[in-house]
Amino acid sequence: QVQLVESGGGLVQPGGSLRLSCAASGFTLDDYTIGWFRQAPGKERERVSCILKHDGSSYYGDSVEGRFTMSRDNAKNTVYLEIHNLSPEDTGVYYCALESKGSSCLMGYSSGMDYWGRGTLVTVSS
Repeated sequence: QVQLVESGGGLVQPGGSLRLSCAASGFTLDDYTIGWFRQAPGKERERVSCILKHDGSSYYGDSVEGRFTMSRDNAKNTVYLEIHNLSPEDTGVYYCALESKGSSCLMGYSSGMDYWGRGTLVTVSS
């Protein structure tokens, strides 16, 4: 059974940093494209980053490029998202998700992802 559990969210001041984790079970990370998405209150879910299945390369949304770093630890079956220089616009629920085939994550299509965690809330406020 595929399971994704996010953690590491919380309240942080503008300019601060966080590291989110996504613990995976029931599958092998290498078998999927993995993405981080976020959803701010009243807004649509937005793709933040992806690590592609076929070559392990990383892609980031324009709004987070240079501030967010996604990585994975295959030995721990865990995916991470390091976030720096946070701003209130980064507030939202952050989800990790899996894609078995296709290019939904790369294209930013949340509807094409196959599995989702429940999310972890990040609040950026002074």
